[in-house]
Amino acid sequence: MSEAPAEPLQFVQTKRVGLALGGGLARGLAHIGVLSVLEEYKIPIDFIAGTSAGSLIAAAYCAGWSAEKIYQRALRFRWRHIARPTWPWRGLFSFDNLARRMRQEYGDLQFEKTRIPFTVVAVDIMTGEPVRLNRGAVAPAVQASCAMPGAIEPVLIDDRWLCDGGLADMVPVRVLREMGADYVIGVDIFEFKLRKFLGPLGYFLAAIEILLERAGGGIEQADCLIAPDLRGKTYLRFSKRAELYELGRQATLEKIDCIRSSISQ
Repeated sequence: MSEAPAEPLQFVQTKRVGLALGGGLARGLAHIGVLSVLEEYKIPIDFIAGTSAGSLIAAAYCAGWSAEKIYQRALRFRWRHIARPTWPWRGLFSFDNLARRMRQEYGDLQFEKTRIPFTVVAVDIMTGEPVRLNRGAVAPAVQASCAMPGAIEPVLIDDRWLCDGGLADMVPVRVLREMGADYVIGVDIFEFKLRKFLGPLGYFLAAIEILLERAGGGIEQADCLIAPDLRGKTYLRFSKRAELYELGRQATLEKIDCIRSSISQ
């Protein structure tokens, strides 16, 4: 793990801080590195909003887990723990196992009982509308936000088929403003890369990454944007967890002095 450059100094927080954790599949492991540095420097988080993989990490943190505990769980994490093939009607795989594992780990966690006020972003696949989930059970909300259309079947919540929130709001900054945050830290883990060696396909993939990264405008709206250098890094391989974690830490350490100064003014 990266070493913090100096012993964190005490400071007086004058602003309510929101943390927006964006989507990015396995890249979500970088969020744990971000949280570890915020903990070390005693940055109080008053509100959290998460999209897709960001909602999964945020749920663990809002359930009361430390960054270290989340990382230790991540060391054993495999796709087979959360995904299972399903009859290909609405998707090729189901994330029912993800919701089940969350209930095993946190119990029947309700949004109203989380340690930190928490919102999950999803999309209604029938209407295209973004949906903010902050009441009732956390597990199905996270399952829905992680459900990439076509690959993962959507989740039925309140008579709406909900899927991956990254389609509409990849780094949900605006959500946190409405929750009451004065200062919002956004974490972008969907940074794109143009893979010229793939020819036209490389340009197409870059276009999709750009569209998703900028969905909702959060990367422009954040007061502080933490963007680990994940260009070209894996979206699927959890075996790269240590590298992704460290990149999250490094990017946060580069911004920590600015964050501390900004929230105490």
